[in-house]
Amino acid sequence: MKVAKFGGSSLADGAQFKKVKSIVESDKSIGVVVPSAPGKRHGKDHKVTDLLYMCHQLASHGLNFDEVYTIIQDRFTGICSELETGIPIGEILSDIKTMIRDGASRDYCASRGEYINGLILADYLGIPFIDAAELIRFDTMGQLDENKTRSLIAEKLGGIEKVVVPGFYGSNEDGSIRTFSRGGSDVTGAIIADGVDAELYENWTDVSGFLMADPRVVKDPKPIKLVTYKELRELSYMGAPVLHEEAIFPVRRLGIPINIRNTNRPEDEGTLIVNDQWAERNEGSITGIAGKKDFTVISVEKTLMTAEQGFFRKLVSVFETNDITIEHMPSSIDSISVIVSDIGLNGKLKKVKDEIQIYCNPDNIVSYPSMALIAVVGRGMINTKGISARVFTALSDGGVNIRMISQGSSELNIIIGVENNDFEKAIEAIYKAFE
Repeated sequence: MKVAKFGGSSLADGAQFKKVKSIVESDKSIGVVVPSAPGKRHGKDHKVTDLLYMCHQLASHGLNFDEVYTIIQDRFTGICSELETGIPIGEILSDIKTMIRDGASRDYCASRGEYINGLILADYLGIPFIDAAELIRFDTMGQLDENKTRSLIAEKLGGIEKVVVPGFYGSNEDGSIRTFSRGGSDVTGAIIADGVDAELYENWTDVSGFLMADPRVVKDPKPIKLVTYKELRELSYMGAPVLHEEAIFPVRRLGIPINIRNTNRPEDEGTLIVNDQWAERNEGSITGIAGKKDFTVISVEKTLMTAEQGFFRKLVSVFETNDITIEHMPSSIDSISVIVSDIGLNGKLKKVKDEIQIYCNPDNIVSYPSMALIAVVGRGMINTKGISARVFTALSDGGVNIRMISQGSSELNIIIGVENNDFEKAIEAIYKAFE
């Protein structure tokens, strides 16, 4: 069995629904279909989930949300009209509007895009609809209750050949709706794939898988045909889009492959995400390049700091007490650099430096703003000579000044720090060295 999740762009209008129907009906092995809410049809359009959040915001302040809700109604009635579905869409939309007006929770409001799309898709495909609230359970701490969820999936989906389960949400123990973070339909698909022990989790979107680099930076980058879970984690963390990174964990446990596919180009193979042991080393090459701008480096220097017991604990505690996440901490014998995002730092640089001075008594503290981090990721780096040399030679030839280098013991990636202004130039230079 396959589980197939279709994103917002894949279900944005009636024409897209027809493509989804063609895909599902042409593949008899697809057993569970997980829809998102309608996404944007064009650049100036709105995602339905964003509109639902807006309705809740207005209603929670006692303001009229009719104008915004009318846009939502028009989207869904338009889809139903084009597909000639038999569901009572007017009644469904009216009931949800009443719930929002009567104070429905933010999570309930946000989840209704997936819920309605699920009803429409199930009717259009002629297969059963099962509400995700009946399958996915959260505990009292708001965390996914994996055991209860697997039990419910086995109970409710057992014996059903094909079914539609809406993405993005589940329910608390009291039955109230709870959503995942944005993009959570990816997570729903992964949880269902885990629960039914699927052979493959297909994630259908508007791109044909991952690319070696950001196409906004590199012209026509090559597609990545195969990537491991670990590589994907590194690329996603450093900003590569397409898949919600939490969607990896449920399927990774059972080793279920994920296939990123393009609804608009179903003939494309897409990117296959597999367990690390299933993938060959890909010797002498890299898998992909990703990066993000706007970091600050706080360099702390102190002679014999490695001999001072508790030094690193005290340093890290300064960032912890200020609620700042540390991205990287490259070090040398008498200095250590703490790298944080500018958003996370949130104007607290002086306060952090003052506290480091008090608690750690360093010889010197220097901060370097406007830095970008680039991750060069690839299982081919392991035990392969010359990869780092090619990366650094490419940057040198491209006139890029390297501010920081960090490589983990797994040898899966190299993190390179450059000036913000050199970000695009650095990615282009590295890509050209390995294309």
